[in-house]
Amino acid sequence: MENKKINIIVVSLPLLENTNIIVGKTHFIKSVEDIYEALIQSVPTIKFGIAFCEASGDRLIRYDGNDEELIKAAIEAANLSKCGHTFYVYLKNAWPINVIDRIKAVPEVIELLACTANPLQLIIAETEQGRGIIGVIDGYSSLGIENEEKKRERYTFLRKIGYKK
Repeated sequence: MENKKINIIVVSLPLLENTNIIVGKTHFIKSVEDIYEALIQSVPTIKFGIAFCEASGDRLIRYDGNDEELIKAAIEAANLSKCGHTFYVYLKNAWPINVIDRIKAVPEVIELLACTANPLQLIIAETEQGRGIIGVIDGYSSLGIENEEKKRERYTFLRKIGYKK
């Protein structure tokens, strides 16, 4: 067997203000429509854009959504990665926690790699066949351990935004 070469590439995805991004793996062209339905049924006021990289056939970036700016961002993310069978969702007026379970319930979705509002980098492996995401860098490295004051801030914040009582 012949040794093959692999290149490792780091791709920074577009970051929009007040927007979250979800990156995942899926395996079928029908994913765009099914993820669209999962999102729109989760939060009535959600705004989003979806892009999906086909891995065979026409190998196009398929897309949909209900917000032009977010659709363009999703297409840009997909085009930067060019990783087959991956999808990119940019969303506003909802948090990832509001839609994650619905997306994971889409039959063709394999896994979620990131759900974040932080700067996001994809670690991509590239061979002569194509590209695949091997990991993500979500945000920045830790700077320390939370103290009692920061613990109280976390506790208060979660109750203020309605996620805890």
